[in-house]
Amino acid sequence: MPFKYDKLFELLKEKGISTYKIRQENLISQAALTKMKNGVGNIDTRTFERLCAVLHCQPGDLMEYVEEGSEEGCEK
Repeated sequence: MPFKYDKLFELLKEKGISTYKIRQENLISQAALTKMKNGVGNIDTRTFERLCAVLHCQPGDLMEYVEEGSEEGCEK
């Protein structure tokens, strides 16, 4: 999958929000969270909308595009 969600999990850690809390409060589905952790499947834009609202951030703060065949993310 061309997107990595390491930024999301780093942001959650910084803000002291556990993935357990996200699941308990039904902010996003368990399936979406699992897809993000494993870097597989498609994530609905409503999922990003909810995460951005809760974390007060932009979609780019949650994910990173990685070109196919690349082990690293895009760097500016």
